[in-house]
This record gives sequence, C-alpha cells and structure tokens, in this order.
Amino acid sequence: MALLVRQQEHTDTPVLRAAQDLPKLTTTVPREYVHRAAHAEVFLTGCRRLDGDRFALTGQWPRAHTFFTDAEGKRHDPTQAAETIRQVGLLLAHSEFGVPLGHQFLLRDMEYSVSPDNLDIGTGPSELTLQAICTDVKWRGSRVTQFAMAITIERDGRPAASGSGHFTCIAPAAYNRLRGAGRVDTGTAPTPRPRIVDPRRVGRSAAVDVVLSPTDQDGRWLLSPDRSHPILFEHGGDHVPGMVLIEAARQAACELKGDTFEPVQVSTEFHQYAEFDSPCWIEAVTVAPARAGMRSVHVTGHQGDNLVFSARLTGYRRESDAPGDRLAGNDAP
Repeated sequence: MALLVRQQEHTDTPVLRAAQDLPKLTTTVPREYVHRAAHAEVFLTGCRRLDGDRFALTGQWPRAHTFFTDAEGKRHDPTQAAETIRQVGLLLAHSEFGVPLGHQFLLRDMEYSVSPDNLDIGTGPSELTLQAICTDVKWRGSRVTQFAMAITIERDGRPAASGSGHFTCIAPAAYNRLRGAGRVDTGTAPTPRPRIVDPRRVGRSAAVDVVLSPTDQDGRWLLSPDRSHPILFEHGGDHVPGMVLIEAARQAACELKGDTFEPVQVSTEFHQYAEFDSPCWIEAVTVAPARAGMRSVHVTGHQGDNLVFSARLTGYRRESDAPGDRLAGNDAP
C-alpha cells in the first residue's frame, strides 16, 4: 500500500512514497502487554534486548495526568514510578519471556525511589529512558514462571527513579484453582463508600482519589477506594489491585505525618490478595528512618487476622529539606 504525502523540498507536487520508507514514529507498546484497557494509560513506548536478560526501554509520562500528578498540578506523582515499574515487568514477561496473554501475575514485592527535583512537569511530556535487568529467571518449557527485575528510569539524562520487584506468572487454570471458581471480575462494580478522609490531608485534591476512610482510632483507617475510579480500577479484577494498596500506604503515611510529608522511598511486600468482600484495615506507625533528616512510616493492611501487605515509606517535609536527586539511581535502596 502506498501513502500519498507532500514533498516539501522543491515542489508542491504530491508524490507517492511507500509506507516502509516513511520515518518511524513514536507509539506506545501494546496496551494488552501491560494489562491496561486504555492507550492513554500506557507509559512505555519501546523495548529492545541489550544482552542476556538486560533491556533498554523508552517511555513517556504525560504532562497532565488525572491521577499521577501532584495536588498542585506541577509535578509527576512519585507513584507513577511504581506504575511504570509494574508495566515494565508485564511487558518483558509477555514480549521477551513468552508468557501468553491471559496469564495472571503475582507481584510479591516492589521497591521504588524517586528524585523529586526531576519530577517537575515541563513544557512537554516527560521522555524517559529505562534500563531493566532481570535475574532469578525460572522457566517452564518455553515460558517464564517467575523473575526478579531491577530498573532505572532517567529523564533527560538525569535519574528520575529506580526500583525493583519480583513477579510470578500464573496460568489461567492454576489461577482458577488458586482463587476458586466462585470469584468473578468485580473490580469496577460500584459500591457505596463510607465517609472518606479529607483529600488535602493525604496529598490529593479530588475526593475520588482518596482510598481511606477515618476510624475512631489514630493511625487506623478503612480501605475504601472508589471502585469506579478510572485509573485505580481501569480494568477489572477479582481482588484489590496492588497499586491501590501502594496508594493506601502513601495516603496513610501522609495523614500520619501531615500533608506536607512526601514519601520518596517506598518498599512494599504483598502477603496475600486483598479481597473485595472483607474489610481491609490500614494502620500506620512512625519508625526510625534509615537516614538522618528523613522521616519513616511503617504501614500494614489486615483482613481479619491475616496480613495483606506491609510497606515502609521514607521521605521529607516538603517546605524545608529538599532531597535533591541523590535518592534515585545507584544510591537508591
């Protein structure tokens, strides 16, 4: 098929040019490979293998995202790094390690750190270069069943974020046995919400983005996200997504320490699925920070007597001690 294009150099006469001769244009990776329903929520634009299990990727963060932007609309939200890491793991599993579409993934843990000075929103989208190294890769036949991944994210040659995670890939039949045949995709089903925390106290500007409801105990909340949220529940599922739990930990830490607390290092372990049909209680306590001048909070989520997840968040008070970009890259935890 030939496309009609206009030659600009010497004449306005239309000429025919073969499609393969046109310049290669930027697009996103397939949305199915990162388990997103909307193209607008795909943050990766390319991937190539360097050597062994080392990969170079490209990505883009939009200027104005409805969720992954701070309350003032001036900076990318640090949790966007977590979502980007999640997408990298899923993309590599499908495109490089032979995991078929339709398989489920268990995220066992995730760590990420950001350089706040490199999260400012500029005059255009933030173009990203990423490197991912996969280790502890386990194969079953021609496909991977689990792997660990470490990733660095740069913006304009400067470190923006880094992180790691462990992924387990589960075939549909095994997932059905694990979860039980009675569970269905209910992640987007609307449900009445109890009274929520004031968005300003948890670093958010819109009520729809708040995932916590207050209780009569300090440092304790009920997990109560809006299950019609267009980002947090962008695609269906039979349990509360891990990104919702990461956001719950961030919001709990912000309310515990005050709305000026900015977590820049987050380490999360997921112990079991968070179910929709059981209350999930979020608790937060102050702990000693690993570095002087920083603040740390330990957050847990429980359903009944079962620990669902635990997270440690470390950060700064926004008004005073700016961290600079020493936190990302090789110095990140």
